[in-house]
Amino acid sequence: MAEGCWGKLGEPMATYHDTEWGTPLHDDRLLFEQLVLQGFQAGLSWVTVLRKREAFRRAFDGFDVARVSAYDEAKVARLLEDAGIVRNRAKIEAAISNAGAFIAVADEFGSFDAYVWGFVEGRPLQPDIRSFSEMPAETDLSKRISKDMKRRGFRFVGPTIVYAFMQATGMVNDHLVGCPRHAALSG
Repeated sequence: MAEGCWGKLGEPMATYHDTEWGTPLHDDRLLFEQLVLQGFQAGLSWVTVLRKREAFRRAFDGFDVARVSAYDEAKVARLLEDAGIVRNRAKIEAAISNAGAFIAVADEFGSFDAYVWGFVEGRPLQPDIRSFSEMPAETDLSKRISKDMKRRGFRFVGPTIVYAFMQATGMVNDHLVGCPRHAALSG
């Protein structure tokens, strides 16, 4: 299915496109995973991070936000030695501090899901994108969310990362109009 949407894809991108990308996600643990992975993706290709996803899950304790928020310098040192993940100190430290901010937001709003999906009134945005040249890297909404998240202490959440997070978690359906996934996710 993916060939008509993202071009000819190999694994794991084809499966990711066909089963996950753009599907509305409302599980806080999975939302935290996406937030962390999108931050690690900055400056890299998504396929690089996707290929390391299982190693990230192992290294970050299944993206258990409470456990990640408690990581200390010894854990950071172990993560920096883990060849299975992207070993970038700033991104690792951001993931840890973001866990604390994530917990604070979840406490304030009842869940991170309620907070982030509140920006789209709980329903995915449905742009009619017909070509990749029409697909934005960021939007006014991603800028607004980014600004709010930064105010709440999140790091590595610039407007482009936030927009990629929105796409990945189905807050916006950016599958091309001719893609079967666009129609499946439009209802």
